Amino acid sequence: MLYPQHFIDELKSRADLIRIIEPYAPLKKRGANWMGCCPFHQEKTPSFSVNPAKGFYKCFGCGKGGSAFNFVMEMEGLNFPEAIRRVAELSGVPLPEPIDDKQFQKTKKRREEQKKLSDQIIELNRIALEFWEHHLQENNAHSKAAREYLERRRISPETQKAFRIGFAPDSWDALLTLLKEKGADAQLIEQSGLVSKNEEKNRIYDRFRGRIIFPVLDINGRPIAFGARILSQGEPKYLNSPETPAYVKGEHLYGLFQNKEEIRRKKFAILVEGYLDLIALYQHGIRNAAASLGTAFTPEQSKLLGRFARKVVVNYDGDKAGVKAARRAIETLLLDDFEIKVLILPDGADPDDFLKANGAESYNNLRGQAFPFLQFVLENAVRERNIALPKAKAEAIEDILPVLSAVKNPIQKRESFDQAMNFLRVDDQILRRDLWKNLKLGARLEKETIKQQVARATQAKMTVAEQRLLELLIYDSELRAEILPQIDEHDIEALATASVFRALNVIHQNGLEVTTKNLLELVEGDDLASDFVPVLLMSEPAREADEAIDEVLTEAENCLAALRAMAISRRILEISQELVFAEQNQDLELRDALVNEQIELARMKRNLENRNFDDRSY
Repeated sequence: MLYPQHFIDELKSRADLIRIIEPYAPLKKRGANWMGCCPFHQEKTPSFSVNPAKGFYKCFGCGKGGSAFNFVMEMEGLNFPEAIRRVAELSGVPLPEPIDDKQFQKTKKRREEQKKLSDQIIELNRIALEFWEHHLQENNAHSKAAREYLERRRISPETQKAFRIGFAPDSWDALLTLLKEKGADAQLIEQSGLVSKNEEKNRIYDRFRGRIIFPVLDINGRPIAFGARILSQGEPKYLNSPETPAYVKGEHLYGLFQNKEEIRRKKFAILVEGYLDLIALYQHGIRNAAASLGTAFTPEQSKLLGRFARKVVVNYDGDKAGVKAARRAIETLLLDDFEIKVLILPDGADPDDFLKANGAESYNNLRGQAFPFLQFVLENAVRERNIALPKAKAEAIEDILPVLSAVKNPIQKRESFDQAMNFLRVDDQILRRDLWKNLKLGARLEKETIKQQVARATQAKMTVAEQRLLELLIYDSELRAEILPQIDEHDIEALATASVFRALNVIHQNGLEVTTKNLLELVEGDDLASDFVPVLLMSEPAREADEAIDEVLTEAENCLAALRAMAISRRILEISQELVFAEQNQDLELRDALVNEQIELARMKRNLENRNFDDRSY
């Protein structure tokens, strides 16, 4: 069974040799290599050396050595095709379809041509980068302004050198002229992404002009693409390389070349969004980070990161776009079985701004308090949603199901599901069973199906207190004037008849009459309320027109006290569930605040039950 040579070569370069070997031989880093006792023969003094950058191992005792394929063939008794499958499995790389000899040769030739073209473009990138690095240090006004900009951003000369930051002169053809002088082919220059073309004038010109250059280096430190920030006014503010034979978007991580060894040593990575966030972390001594280059985090980036660590702290911006991007990254990382935490900095700050204002120690303290991915997902699912309402609860469930589906470990998947259902207060066992069944089987529930199931399971039952209070209010404008101002949204939001109470309030505030038409228009879309309104209007007035209000007022206040007590009980239950997360995350400040709120609510509830109705602070 044959596999394309390009796939074997790529798998060999992507295989995490340390991760493959360590289950058989514990290793310790020494310089560029890792050392340990040889798994192939007995020895007390380590003579087994692994070079992950070059992808080979060698024992200086018994002489055995080779690549990841040789290692699994020797240790697990596999033939070469079996070794390819085993290394692919360990590396999380999908296998291509086997091919016949003729197809193999054709594909091999095409891949060799693509690799040759890629190498040629990388050589042009190398020439361009050296030119830009040199230009940044030149003694002219533009280069000086570029250095001053980097100084204002607090990017030291040492960091500039580590990331090979340069400056492209504000010229239409400075680089183009240089590449031609170096003998570069015109067609190759066009394919490189270093130039742009004006189709109307059929003119080629430098793509990057008057910009700070941030090169994207591959895992071996070769310049494969560039990001560039304009120095003066103009648009776009940031300009990136297009895709080329040397560069495919979403397959590389910025800063991984500089930080890969520290990521491996610390066994976790910090994932950020942009160039400057990563550079700020690096400059503050935090050198186990990688950036997703401003694009949505991809499965290819996830697998690349997995070669160096299996734990990730996602630290994207705290704005809506950053939260959305973090959510997508979590789903992608879960599919590769990463252990994930999320760090959202105060006031939605990005890492660059936060580090400049607060320093590395404050950042590391917050990073140590990063919370598990599930808490982040759940809290964002209920943000700006009132899950006491069936529609909002259905939307929240629909929101979190893709994340739960991405969890690989079956035990963790079940635990995460149960935590999510408890957090969202999904108590109906039939609904929980149906959701879990579909989640476990990997089936996708339609949005409308979820909404219908949640509506069925969470439809509130009308209580005696709310029905009686509405009967008292419906024909008594004087009583409505006394009671409606006392009703808080918290008192009614979870009631089956909440929309009827809101309708009566609108009628009262606008001086309208209570009629079937007015009520039905105001509760439109609420089927239960629409069915109840005609029944309510058939009830008899609770008092005669000339009868004193005292007795019905007392009864109405008793009903409202009962509804308020129920609302407080629901909030106390919510707090109990929130306390579980606070304890799990060791968030003592949040835990104490929740406990204090729970104590205060319990006091208010006791007062209501004792009919101390003067306490209306809830």
